[in-house]
Amino acid sequence: MIDTHTHLYSTEFDSDRTEMIERAISKGVSHFYLPAIDSETHENMLNLEAEFPENITAMMGLHPCSVKPETWENELKIVKNYLDQRNFVAIGEIGIDLYWDSSTLDIQVKAFEQQIDWAIERDIPIVIHTRSSFDEVFEVLERKKHPKLRGIFHCFSGNLEQAKHAIELQFLLGIGGVVTFKNGKIDQFLNEIPIENIVLETDSPYLAPVPFRGKRNESAYVELVAEKLVDIYGLQFSEIDRITTENAELVFGMK
Repeated sequence: MIDTHTHLYSTEFDSDRTEMIERAISKGVSHFYLPAIDSETHENMLNLEAEFPENITAMMGLHPCSVKPETWENELKIVKNYLDQRNFVAIGEIGIDLYWDSSTLDIQVKAFEQQIDWAIERDIPIVIHTRSSFDEVFEVLERKKHPKLRGIFHCFSGNLEQAKHAIELQFLLGIGGVVTFKNGKIDQFLNEIPIENIVLETDSPYLAPVPFRGKRNESAYVELVAEKLVDIYGLQFSEIDRITTENAELVFGMK
């Protein structure tokens, strides 16, 4: 299995990070993709990638919740500097979040568009954070439509229509713990989406799946997400594992 979205460098793992990573590997998680947040955590993220080069791969980007009026332009310069220094498999996580702060929508859009441009220039995917902002995100993606624009809608929690729209725009759906929630709703229509459009994720340490909901999430729990997809798609666990792993390898250019 591949955890396509996990914040392994989070301070919530400071006491047992290595053990947590080894626990996930023992559960069959072969690779972990780390989304960037902002300059406060880039170094920790990249150090962890260097520590586990066979299993961990970092992205680069500016999270929409870190797009602040006083710092966002400088934060983007930092992202650009990293992108110019070395190759990254994706730009993420980027996007629009109107749940926490809708007052910064205009600069969130500017930061999102700039990072999309960089991804197109480098021919790499983007990993999108969208919260209370599907309409706004789709508006940007339609405006920026390009043959090289592709990626993942991380932690997809929209409806069937939004899922189909994302797929039409060359995006996969990142499915995590929400699919196990009774009020998550995506389990009610996910079987209408071909499994070839799905990748697994945890978003650790957030959004732990049932039966760990409300507790710290970790990458080993991606197995619980895969088991839920077994129920939804009526496929063997090995098939869910194989297909979602291939999907992840393709989108990140690892295959």
